[in-house]
Amino acid sequence: MRQSTITINVALDEKNIPDQILWKASDSTAEQAQKARAMMLAFWDATDKSALRMDLWTKEMMVDEMADFYYQTIMTMADSFERATHQAELVELMKNFAKDFYGRFREIQLKENKL
Repeated sequence: MRQSTITINVALDEKNIPDQILWKASDSTAEQAQKARAMMLAFWDATDKSALRMDLWTKEMMVDEMADFYYQTIMTMADSFERATHQAELVELMKNFAKDFYGRFREIQLKENKL
């Protein structure tokens, strides 16, 4: 059986806040570890029937980047859910939520910037 390894290194500041996130995959063509400002990692524990998650972001992550990150993550989760279940109606619901979420974020940003 073939194996692939993903390595994630998180540098923390003196207050244990992520300062830098670097990741590398053994199957990647990239020579160096890649920088990231945020990450979400989820595992399914079938025994406990629960999701185990780790969400980290660095001090450099901007609010508008976080909104983009969540929008894109929800959209790709919808795509994955479609491939796994073929539930087109639920996938459309997820994607509509993502679009609404992002649109509302943009509206809030515009209002706050006008103040």
